[in-house]
Amino acid sequence: MKVEIDANSGFCFGVVNAIAKAEEELQHGRLYCIGDIVHNSLEVERLKQLGLSTIEHDEDGVQIVPITKIAHVHLDDLVGYELAKKNGIEVIDASCPVVLNLQKKIRKAYEEVRGNGGQIVIYGKRGHAEVNGLVAQTNDEALIIEQ
Repeated sequence: MKVEIDANSGFCFGVVNAIAKAEEELQHGRLYCIGDIVHNSLEVERLKQLGLSTIEHDEDGVQIVPITKIAHVHLDDLVGYELAKKNGIEVIDASCPVVLNLQKKIRKAYEEVRGNGGQIVIYGKRGHAEVNGLVAQTNDEALIIEQ
């Protein structure tokens, strides 16, 4: 049997950038991340071995623990982002530029259609970080269609 691996397979550049930022920050001490920094359990575990801690959201936003630096990847919860900044926590934006660009497009489309009865519909997995980030751009008014 012959097995071939596509030369373009592997992490996209957004994931590579997030991992590189985390590794760089971890050289200077502990780093916390709101949710998993990437959607790859093996890589998340490897980064945990280097000192990355993942914290989850609670109902009031971000769990504030005695930390000074936090990596934020999806900007899906701008309230939590602002809460961290308000508490003097340095926020390291490791968001993928492709995801951020899509969020900007969704926000612009939302602004254009909300005044005339239009509706933003997103095809994706409910609860997934990127989908949450897109829905947040519509003040949680977008409809999500799942397969």
